[in-house]
Amino acid sequence: MPSNKKKFFRGFAPLLVLVPVLLVAACQSNAQEAAGGYPPPPVEVLTVQPQAIPVTREYVGQTMGSREVEIHARVTGIIEARLYEEGAVVAAGQPLFRIDPLPFEVRVASAEAQLAQARAQFSRADRERKRLEPLAEANAVSRKEIDDARSDAELAAAAVKLAEAALRDARIQLDYTVVKAPLAGITGIAHKFEGALVTAGADSLLTTMVQTDPMDVHFSISENEWLSAQRESANGTLTVPEDGALEVRIQLADGSTLERVGRINFSAARIDTTTGTYSLRARFDNADGALKAGQFVRVEVAGAHRPNAVAVPQKAVLEGPQGKFVFVVGEGENGATIAEFRPVEVGEWVHDEAGEMWVVRSGLAAGDQVILDNFVKIQPGAPVAVIEPDVTGTPAVAVATSAL
Repeated sequence: MPSNKKKFFRGFAPLLVLVPVLLVAACQSNAQEAAGGYPPPPVEVLTVQPQAIPVTREYVGQTMGSREVEIHARVTGIIEARLYEEGAVVAAGQPLFRIDPLPFEVRVASAEAQLAQARAQFSRADRERKRLEPLAEANAVSRKEIDDARSDAELAAAAVKLAEAALRDARIQLDYTVVKAPLAGITGIAHKFEGALVTAGADSLLTTMVQTDPMDVHFSISENEWLSAQRESANGTLTVPEDGALEVRIQLADGSTLERVGRINFSAARIDTTTGTYSLRARFDNADGALKAGQFVRVEVAGAHRPNAVAVPQKAVLEGPQGKFVFVVGEGENGATIAEFRPVEVGEWVHDEAGEMWVVRSGLAAGDQVILDNFVKIQPGAPVAVIEPDVTGTPAVAVATSAL
């Protein structure tokens, strides 16, 4: 029995040692709470510094040849030969099809003969006029005879001009038997083949062509975004280059970015009533054939700026029942540093080396200190301990994308 008591006290001895330690810790904790509670949570802040922010808008676009044409037969006849490879690059003026020229050669020969006949008739009539004019001056012939001679010469001269026009038309029709490329570009598939009868003006499509250098990129912006840009340009919150030359870059389907820069060369005269969008077109050099017609691309339009803009990290912007807000550092009672609730209106996103940023349109001013972290431990009006981060209020170089 004494042996069991010794074992009991040996097992309970560590607890006897631990009790005083816990009592001391509890006393210290109570003393800390009595002295003012837990220390204020540390928070990083960013001091707002307005500055100019480059703005880039992003859209979805599609490439199209700067010229896309249908090649039609201009005369009726039988196709003798296709003179190009489908899908090949051809030069302007290069023959594509040949229509049987024999009927047209006959027409040219006939027109040449008719012209020769008309010229002979004119020569005879003109000689007769010249013979009678001296006689008319001497009153050796009647007035009617000289008038008839002059009229015959004029009619013969007109017949020559008519024959010349007919010959020119016949030669043009003969030239049309060789169908040539109207531009430099890429040919499409052939719609008519050797031996087929083509009729001018009806079912005469032979092939198509696309001029790929330069290449156009078509894209659209929403009516709301267009109105917003107009309004912001008018009130000075958005500026564009004086010459209006915005830079356009495109990103391809594989994520690569085309190195060359394009320029907007067309804007629609009206809003599309079907889609509610405003159409734009940018043109790119494409001598190397890097772009093909019909590609879907991501369009980035740069060159505009927001002067004196404010941007804060996206993590600093929170969402509540009343909308977006931030916490800023304020001064409480007795000069204490506290967190203050501040509603904000945000615009577009901003990409920068420091991370993702929001452009803040209203709610913040220069010098405001925006809290960046530790939101679970702070409340409006509660004390905070400020830690200055090694970043600035807005990015020196940033790219904004539309939040619409």
